[in-house]
Amino acid sequence: MMQRYCFILWVGVILVFGPASGAYADSSWKKVQERGKIVVGFCAQYPPFESKNEKTGEFEGFDVDFGKALAEQLEISVKFVDSEWQGLLGGLKKGDFDMLLTCMSKSETREENVNFSDVYYELPRVIVVSKENNEIKGKADLKGKVVGVQLGSASEQQADKMKDMFKEINRYNYNPEAFTDLKFGRIDAVLVGYAYAVRQIKTDPSYKVVGEPLAEAEIVMVLPKGADALTAKVNSALSAVKSNGTYQTVHDRWLKID
Repeated sequence: MMQRYCFILWVGVILVFGPASGAYADSSWKKVQERGKIVVGFCAQYPPFESKNEKTGEFEGFDVDFGKALAEQLEISVKFVDSEWQGLLGGLKKGDFDMLLTCMSKSETREENVNFSDVYYELPRVIVVSKENNEIKGKADLKGKVVGVQLGSASEQQADKMKDMFKEINRYNYNPEAFTDLKFGRIDAVLVGYAYAVRQIKTDPSYKVVGEPLAEAEIVMVLPKGADALTAKVNSALSAVKSNGTYQTVHDRWLKID
């Protein structure tokens, strides 16, 4: 009787826990591994993180080289897919991408149901004004001013938190449009990530960064909710490229600021 009882109990455990574990099985890494390629969504409009080289037509930037280094660690290839910034999260949800690697902060997911990788970069948000502007020297001087931000960005969220002090917030599809309006005096300042600001200033010294950073954004890779196996693999690869010096090499090439 005892043996029969134990057998029935064992079968019960299988029936209860077997289907449950199968229901929660995560094949996200297995699918990528079997395909031999990870599909990465990004918006190639944000140098030095990602852009398209005008001469060669190739994608380039920190996120591109970083993504290639991650793929090498994972022993797979990587395919970058350029998309509109506003459509990236929707594309991830539809399955167009395995992952987003596009200088996206946690706050920029707009509380979407997603997985985050470990933080791979911390990006200060700063104030940029015309080089000739001596009136705005920091956050307090933005009172009553017109500022520009990129739609859907952490800078837009920062501006919305400060909206009561501005005369107006102008929202642009992409940062270059905001910088053009700043150059020609149509707005007073642009709120933007520091690395992008420095890139613009090196290209066109019509601008300058003023004051202390407004905030610091935690930049992460974004994956579908529940893709825990793939997230774990990506985090392991991130740790490896930091340990072996590859991350620092890529960082110094694209993001080091003299």
